[in-house]
Amino acid sequence: MNQKKVLVVSYSQTGQLTKVVNNFTKLFLEDESIQIVHKNIKPKKSYPFPWDLMTFMDTFPESVHLVACEIEDFEDDNDYDLIILSYQVWFLSPSIPVTSFLKSDWAKKKFANKPVITLIGCRNMWIMAQEKMKQLLIDLNANLIDNVVLIDKGNSLETFITTPRWMLTGKKNSILGLSTAGIDENEIVKSQRFGKALLNALKNNKEKENKSLLWGLKAVEVNAKLIKSEKIATKSFLIWGSLIRKLGKPGSLKRKPIVMLYLVFLLFMIITVVPINMIIQSILRIVNEKSVKKQKEFYELPSGSSEERMKDFQ
Repeated sequence: MNQKKVLVVSYSQTGQLTKVVNNFTKLFLEDESIQIVHKNIKPKKSYPFPWDLMTFMDTFPESVHLVACEIEDFEDDNDYDLIILSYQVWFLSPSIPVTSFLKSDWAKKKFANKPVITLIGCRNMWIMAQEKMKQLLIDLNANLIDNVVLIDKGNSLETFITTPRWMLTGKKNSILGLSTAGIDENEIVKSQRFGKALLNALKNNKEKENKSLLWGLKAVEVNAKLIKSEKIATKSFLIWGSLIRKLGKPGSLKRKPIVMLYLVFLLFMIITVVPINMIIQSILRIVNEKSVKKQKEFYELPSGSSEERMKDFQ
């Protein structure tokens, strides 16, 4: 049997996504029928971790408008059978380094007509980022066959505190009795089931069918409560981001007052409008139950949230 070549592309600030990727692909390293190649995206001007608040907020206009930064070139003559693209979510968009990679000439050449699996590690809101990702992949003539999402442990209120703290200080330990920040370690280890299923599929040439290989493994589960919130927030990001970009490039002094004004506006909205909107949306979800269910199923494509094959790949 010919050796299958799998390309894994990722960008990780904290190292958490690297750990996810390593567990996801662990079984590939143990099988001689698979050649796995890891490519880490490297911006020419690195993004800090921990972030400082101003730099973080000044990043959102380019994030939401999918503006590329300069990245180091890749050199590779391989032709791949499958591509795994792992990414973080920045402001309900793929991170700037990942967006930049997908707009590169190298990606245009390597991704064309190839089956692609996206692997997301984020707090809890990823739907709009994946919609943008779908379009970026369409622009490359790539075939999205699966999507896997691992989110931070803890409820929305907990992660609203623990995730920013981790992002701005680098500390992810528990405080005030809250969960530690980040994705649960057990969930990261359990992601090996996807690698097991992919290994089986590759040995049977299933990747050539351009169909989901990870169905029935609870690869992704949409929180219906967050769908409308993501759509509203995305519109806000786009409007304010467009305004701020007209004032200058990232780091420009002219941008800073408006960036900070938007931060104040955002916090005010979260404290006042968001709780009221959540109550209204809870009522509307009951009234529009069928419509919400269809949206949930759509955003969970192509892998879905069913788990009928879990027992086969534990």
